[in-house]
Amino acid sequence: MILSDLRDRRPPITRTLLLHNIKITLCYLAMATLVSSAFFVLSSNTANVDIIYIMAIVLIARNTEGYIPGITAALFSVLLINMVFTYPYMSLNFTLDGYPVTFLGMTLIASLTSTLTTQLKEQTRILNEREHMLMEAEKEKMRANLLRAISHDLRTPLTSIIGTASSYLEQDPVLSEQDKSLLVAAIADDAQWLLHMVENLLSVTRIDDRTASVKTSLEPLEEVVSSALVRFYKRMPDTRVQVEIPDELIMIPMDATLIEQVLINLLENAVCHGGSPVPIRLSVSAGKSEVRFSVRDFGCGIDPGSLTALFDGCSSAQNHSSDSRKGMGIGLSICKTIITAHHGHIFAENHPDGAEFTFILPLGETSYE
Repeated sequence: MILSDLRDRRPPITRTLLLHNIKITLCYLAMATLVSSAFFVLSSNTANVDIIYIMAIVLIARNTEGYIPGITAALFSVLLINMVFTYPYMSLNFTLDGYPVTFLGMTLIASLTSTLTTQLKEQTRILNEREHMLMEAEKEKMRANLLRAISHDLRTPLTSIIGTASSYLEQDPVLSEQDKSLLVAAIADDAQWLLHMVENLLSVTRIDDRTASVKTSLEPLEEVVSSALVRFYKRMPDTRVQVEIPDELIMIPMDATLIEQVLINLLENAVCHGGSPVPIRLSVSAGKSEVRFSVRDFGCGIDPGSLTALFDGCSSAQNHSSDSRKGMGIGLSICKTIITAHHGHIFAENHPDGAEFTFILPLGETSYE
């Protein structure tokens, strides 16, 4: 069904396209005739004339739309060979011994060549259209997942802020100073979480919506990790993180701001859902063609049934903590969007003492546009 729809979407034969086909056909036939004439004058050898015209037919079929230009060029080529390069010259003569067979064979070969070339071009167009449709479907899926995550992760802290503020206003006369401080602290905490999610959303605007790609430049690995940790510690100053990175200088093609956001999201996810006093471990290893980043916590791990849908923007797919507002559906969905835009790969898995999130970035390119 999809292939038939794609065939129906082939370009219509307009006046401009018709003129283009005629111009291309005449140009290649003229060039083939000139080259063949040069061969004939210089060597009096017509053995290569057929090959020259077949090459011209292939180029005509490749650079025009539809079957008619190639087949028409094939017929004209046979007539030109008979008239210009076959004795008696400058006249059509199909009565020569064996020439009718040659004529039919040449016509058949040229027509088949033109038809096959046109079919290959059509198949290529269909494959390109299909790839484009699949890319658009993937973008729509990411957009839907992101919207679903936003609807959950933004609504919960907003509801909490409204409820806490209402309690403060309605019960202000009977609340102690300590209770008021706790309510204000809860509001500030929820507002901080909202700010973090807004930063996540803003980071997605750096991704080109048309190509789902990012502008990259070579960035030093150590500086990117260091900057991400500085931003992370501002949010969670009491958290401990063990960092393991290679000693040598490694330059990675990336959008540094986006990759820092991914690292922060994964580190905060490990804090919120790990629930362990053991320090989080951030490790980076480099290979010949890729760099692997891993964030490992030592908590309760992830439900194995949720691993495949973890990055789809569904907060419910993750382990639930007592603090429901700390769902990382939107954070993990954005992580996947960012890594995919870098032509990388991200996944999660359990280990004996907790969970580990890993993403891989390729090396060797400075831009994926």
